Amino acid sequence: MEQRKPEWLKIKVQANEEKADVEHLLDELALPTVCKEARCPNLMECYSRRTATFLILGRNCTRHCRFCNVQKGQPEPVASDEPARVAQAVARLQLNHVVVTSVTRDDLPDGGAGQFAAVVTAIRRLNPGVTVEVLIPDFRGDPLALQKVLAVKPDVLNHNIETVPRLYPAVRPEADYRRSLTLLARVKEFAPRILTKSGVMVGLGETEDELTAVMKDLRAAGCDALTIGQYLAPSRAHHRVVAYITPAQFARYERIGRELGFRHVAAGPFVRSSYRAAEAFTAYEV
Repeated sequence: MEQRKPEWLKIKVQANEEKADVEHLLDELALPTVCKEARCPNLMECYSRRTATFLILGRNCTRHCRFCNVQKGQPEPVASDEPARVAQAVARLQLNHVVVTSVTRDDLPDGGAGQFAAVVTAIRRLNPGVTVEVLIPDFRGDPLALQKVLAVKPDVLNHNIETVPRLYPAVRPEADYRRSLTLLARVKEFAPRILTKSGVMVGLGETEDELTAVMKDLRAAGCDALTIGQYLAPSRAHHRVVAYITPAQFARYERIGRELGFRHVAAGPFVRSSYRAAEAFTAYEV
């Protein structure tokens, strides 16, 4: 039986002119956002604050995670003008900190790493002084692909661990928990000055002990920052919500993370990997 959403999960943000302006700009530049494609509950707030998380490499993902609303299907051709369009959007939105993510592209030899590098380079060329955060897929564990991204020196490299290892077969059947940890550890090996970040969804059936173990694994991999948010099923066809985590429990998770040594922890029902990323960056900036 499906659980009813508790009061703390009801959003009251109203649309405004800024949201409409952002939507018009994104349409004009033909730029999808993970905010819209993944049906993020914070879309209204973020667009209204004139910010968004850009989704590169098309709208179609080659994997079939059961928590995600991003569409699956035949991958789209890589657009050579995409880096310039993203850079222009950053300039017109006057962003100081930008987050770029992508669908997973297992069909590409480098998993799309080269496009990430091109986007970061284009953003910085047109927007000197902007800080850039990349939220990357696992590139199938290819260290050379990861090095392509690290070579352009993003300010933050984010890779979500998403859930506890026990739930991977049901939630992320084509991903690998240890592969994701290894990716984060390699960032510190290849480019130790780059800040690393990861995100976890809760309410999928994990226990506190399991989540604490994930936090310890992330710290062992050198991960600097962590986001923890409530999983919300995009539809009945997706993995069901097993539990709605209380604000008090989120506060406890945040406290555990800080005690384990993360430089920044954001935990709450509406926290997402790139939610208020600019504020988070200033909190753990060197």
